[in-house]
Amino acid sequence: MKIAVEGCAHGELEKIYESIDHLQKKEGIQVDLLICCGDFQSTRNLQDLKCMAVPLKYQEMCTFYKYYSGEKTAPMLTIFVGGNHEASNYLQELPYGGWVAPNIYYMGYAGVINIAGVRIAGISGIYKGKDYYKGHYEKPPYSEESKRSAYHIRNVEVFRVRQMQQPIDVFLSHDWPTGVYKYGDTARLLQRKPFFTDEVITNRLGSGPYEELLKFLKPSFWFAAHLHVKFAAVVPHPEENGGPATKLTKFLALDKCLPRRQFLQIVEIPHDETKSISLEYDLEWLTILSLTNHLTSVKKCANYMPGKGHDSRWNFTPTDEEKNDVLLRMESNLAIPKNFAQTVPPYNPETDGSPLESNVCQPKPQVNPQTTEFCRRLGIDDPMALLLATMNEGSDDGFGTPRHQRGSWNDQSNYLDSSNELSFCSVNEDEDLNTDDQKPTGGTVGRSLSFSPPTLGRLSLPTPRNDETSTCEEEGSFATTNSSVDISDTTLMKVFNVDEKEVEPDGNQEETAHDAEETKPLGPKKFKRRNESLYAEPEEDLP
Repeated sequence: MKIAVEGCAHGELEKIYESIDHLQKKEGIQVDLLICCGDFQSTRNLQDLKCMAVPLKYQEMCTFYKYYSGEKTAPMLTIFVGGNHEASNYLQELPYGGWVAPNIYYMGYAGVINIAGVRIAGISGIYKGKDYYKGHYEKPPYSEESKRSAYHIRNVEVFRVRQMQQPIDVFLSHDWPTGVYKYGDTARLLQRKPFFTDEVITNRLGSGPYEELLKFLKPSFWFAAHLHVKFAAVVPHPEENGGPATKLTKFLALDKCLPRRQFLQIVEIPHDETKSISLEYDLEWLTILSLTNHLTSVKKCANYMPGKGHDSRWNFTPTDEEKNDVLLRMESNLAIPKNFAQTVPPYNPETDGSPLESNVCQPKPQVNPQTTEFCRRLGIDDPMALLLATMNEGSDDGFGTPRHQRGSWNDQSNYLDSSNELSFCSVNEDEDLNTDDQKPTGGTVGRSLSFSPPTLGRLSLPTPRNDETSTCEEEGSFATTNSSVDISDTTLMKVFNVDEKEVEPDGNQEETAHDAEETKPLGPKKFKRRNESLYAEPEEDLP
């Protein structure tokens, strides 16, 4: 099965599909599946756009709405995880996954699906410690705080994924696992992104919970995005008894969809040729969701997971009997139904106008019929329905709160109206860490990008390295290797070579609204950001 892997989509579906079509015609191949690693931006209309954490002047409808409205149809099966620039109100309607448009499937907060025998797991969002232990309390209309915390990963999703025991072929995330840069060309990474230096030296680049999942699941492939740079690595997994590594994870992060960027890669993975390229629920994952339903929280207070030493159950790896029970509930049918339906009016460029000229407010929260049906079949709670129930009850402790939890409801009440939208220009640490993006100074509806035809080349992955040989030997110095491993015997990996511009050390690259305030690199050279005041955070937003 040939899989096209995309980094940050940023709403440019038309350009992504056009690039894949160009490749198919040029190479005489057929791509079966497209995977997008976050910042998908599934904005259906202007109200969705108001729920996305970007400054007002960068709010653009892009092209997803055409696929939602039916004006266009995705030419291939497409799946994605969420990032930190999403229409959070829409994705919150689908916490366990679902179709955001015909042939385009969202993986949910976390999820595992099967496609023709290939087992794909994924988790959405980025890590921020201040929200990690909270429940999914956010709902539209969002405050500036909750608009960002809505896409922060929670411990319950990581806990559920850790209950998996069957092998994972592909894992998807937006952010990188912490420390993965040790197993690739670290020096080249810092040459292209010099402001990562301090985070690399202090081992803070990436997500700690994702590193935990990488070491626990040991998937064959891990695809990510977020940092807007192409980076490949091979992570060895030593045996528990100290023996040599017998399993490897091929890690690949890709850039965002822009001209002259390395944003797309083709991977060929063996699959069951007797099965069609269609989506199926994963029985082990469904059983875990059922067994841990009581851990679902919609409260802002801490929601701790059970562990060893507790009187209650703490290991939720399913037994055969538990899986058979869930299979009966699903009527022995694990095929994901194609039950997409429009739930809000799609954007109409002729009547709705430009996002920059609109005074549209954020929408009210609502449930999605896909999630309602899924939860009914599996016998679990819909987090959004629980949130709506607490609103209808008008009390601090609605029936949607799990019985085992205690604490007061502390939901957001300081919602902003349209008159305060200019405060979106206050960007916090959740923004992307790229410094070489070229972006217009004003948003446009359905902007057109000029793409040069991509060429194909072979991808050489680095030789697996242990921590002892790949960590920094001294401050500002990084171990490197010129060797590569030929993986042509196990997988075919081709990449668009797009003549990416190198980062010049004068700090004069144009900044975008998706950038975060970079850290100061160690050493004599100081890289100063343009428009630094735009990215300064208010003191109360700092962790």
